[in-house]
Amino acid sequence: MKSISLAALAFLVLVLATGAADAHALLDRAEPRVGNRVAAPPREVTLWFTQNIRPVFSSITVTNAAGERVDTGKAQVRGNQMSVPLRVGGSGTYHVNWHVLSMDSHTTNGNFTFQVGQ
Repeated sequence: MKSISLAALAFLVLVLATGAADAHALLDRAEPRVGNRVAAPPREVTLWFTQNIRPVFSSITVTNAAGERVDTGKAQVRGNQMSVPLRVGGSGTYHVNWHVLSMDSHTTNGNFTFQVGQ
């Protein structure tokens, strides 16, 4: 009977540990939206995450269709939101790369694109 209890306890610990890993800050939504088409180049890119993030080691870089960086530098972080202003970069595919440090001190990163122009 004890072996069944220990097995159940081990399973519970494993399930809880897996749930903790899911607590990392993941991208919830973005503006411009992921994969969306906008008529004119946006003035900024804003990302929202599933939990608050730390400003240190959190960043966004944005490049235009020519591969030129169009973000103006350091991203601003407020709670679970991170924004970076953009310079005009023309039409075509924009690439957004992000890296964040969550409040639980884990890092996550990702990327997506959006289209500018008709």
